Amino acid sequence: MNYISALPLNQVRFTRGFLAERVRLVREVVIPYQWEALNDRVAGAEPSGCVHNFQVAAGEKPGKFYGLFWQDSDLAKWIEAAAYRLATHADAALEAELDRLIATLAKAQGADGYLNTYFQLVEPQNRWANLRDCHELYVAGHMIEAGVAHFQATGKRTLLAVVRKLADLIERTFGLGPGQIPGYCGHEEIELALVKLARATGETRYAQLAAYFIDQRGQSPNYLMEESRRRADPLPWHMYFDGLATLQAARPVRELTEPVGHAVRQMYLLAAMADLAHELGDASLVRSCHTLWSSLVSRHLYITGGVGSEPYGEKFTEPFDLPPDRAYSETCAAIGVIFFARRMLDLELRGEFADVMERSLYNNVLSGMSLDGTKFFYVNPLELIPAVAKRRYECHLVKTQRVGWFGCACCPPNVARLFASLADYVASLRPDGIALHLYAESDLRFTVGGAEVKFALRTDYPWTEEVAIEVRPAAPLEFTLQLRIPGWCRGATLAINGQSQPLAPVKGYAVLRRVWQPGDKIFLTLPMPIERVRADPRLSTAAGKVALQRGPVVYCLEEPDNGANLAAVTLPRTASLTARRDATLLGGCVVIEGQGVRVQPSPSLYTTTPPKTEALSLRAIPYGLWANRGEGEMRVWIQES
Repeated sequence: MNYISALPLNQVRFTRGFLAERVRLVREVVIPYQWEALNDRVAGAEPSGCVHNFQVAAGEKPGKFYGLFWQDSDLAKWIEAAAYRLATHADAALEAELDRLIATLAKAQGADGYLNTYFQLVEPQNRWANLRDCHELYVAGHMIEAGVAHFQATGKRTLLAVVRKLADLIERTFGLGPGQIPGYCGHEEIELALVKLARATGETRYAQLAAYFIDQRGQSPNYLMEESRRRADPLPWHMYFDGLATLQAARPVRELTEPVGHAVRQMYLLAAMADLAHELGDASLVRSCHTLWSSLVSRHLYITGGVGSEPYGEKFTEPFDLPPDRAYSETCAAIGVIFFARRMLDLELRGEFADVMERSLYNNVLSGMSLDGTKFFYVNPLELIPAVAKRRYECHLVKTQRVGWFGCACCPPNVARLFASLADYVASLRPDGIALHLYAESDLRFTVGGAEVKFALRTDYPWTEEVAIEVRPAAPLEFTLQLRIPGWCRGATLAINGQSQPLAPVKGYAVLRRVWQPGDKIFLTLPMPIERVRADPRLSTAAGKVALQRGPVVYCLEEPDNGANLAAVTLPRTASLTARRDATLLGGCVVIEGQGVRVQPSPSLYTTTPPKTEALSLRAIPYGLWANRGEGEMRVWIQES
């Protein structure tokens, strides 16, 4: 099918507002900061070793490999983010820096196309010997995505040539033919990359290779199990309880009905399945994607758009097991939710996919980066008591404050590449027009029926309810504009040139088909009352509690506003709540305020005496902005009284 619906990055220009500020921050601060971190030049941050490893592999300096065996992928994701920056904002210095880095990568690459500094420097005899644990294809996938992004941004084929050589080696090495390895990676990612490479080069064989990796996964005899037996290598600790299900490899992917195992791997697998279903017109993969989407959002999705409730194995657990205090909700996993949702929109234009994409973006993903762009969360809980978290999860990357870098730094460059490519998620180009998914102040241009159309979208979303769009075709032009009416919104109104229009959304989108005149103005109002959200009673950890939500933004209580021991704070069912814009707080945001109640400490550990209470002026802030004012308690679910 090979129909790509996203607009080219340079055809969407964010101008001002909340998301535009995040995009600007990534472009101007985060990408340069992460380059310093990858070069081990950030004081106080854990060293990376990424650039060092490639320089050693290329023979440019002496030394040994440093870091984890998948370390190359951190640099690959950063290259991808930097390429997206070049696609939207020319930067001669950055482009020259990338040229030098790519020359190093080319020198490091083996004559046969192999490129993985850990195995080249540490275990050259064990290439492809431990697909279960060693992430070789995962690392290759991120490098391929970087090569595609760099080519599309600059037109240069320097890195594309490197990654095609690598992909061709993988094609020769893996498959069901004579002398090939009938295996697949323990960590999905190569599948997504190969589809991108197929689209960039027009070589469908790369998409067929991705399909092989999808189809072979979990088949009997199980390759990963056979590989383990050959090595006499027992299952690692994170697989003791779930076995190969941790790697989505216990059964063929089309037999999965619930998300299982490591959350990032599962989300990358689902995104790749949706990609291939679209690319190859595979009806069985389409059905599997819809089945797993339904299960994901109805039984496994945190209110913040995160997934993965178990720190040990970073994984999915049973349906409705969504504890707030031990929520892992890895930043990369939420980015994976966005990847999957965006690709589901290519399979079928349904507002629920964009609703989840928006929820994950504004809440879980935003939580992963500090307001200044130099600190990051790997784990994003919905409830935090610092002393308890430090003791309980000391070895599981749970931090009570964001940090400058991680030894396992998959999340920081993942956030960078997502926001650097945010234009991909704003709209879908349709055969008869365009569909808008995300509302952020921006200028867009696209072509329909051979004619160019420009949009000027003006809004202060998500803080205000109004969205104004000016349509600017060069001449009167008939096409269809579809505007998402979010699932959280009731009572939306629409006017064109001051005339009210009936709203009858189709699958979550208002469908506007007309001959558009230059200067036509659309005014969309999306009411954003403060809402108390209650969980399904099967979500036992939220029983008797509410979460506050306004528009797409989920709110939380933080210690700086409400004091410590937030478990003692309750919200009366009859308490009125108000939303107020505070330009001085957290870069400017809308806070929710109201009258709460605090239960006083008891004189003894257990007592039959009714508790004493006192009034509390309660204030909630957007969850995505928490932990920007020092260490303290935080809570999303509030006891209702």
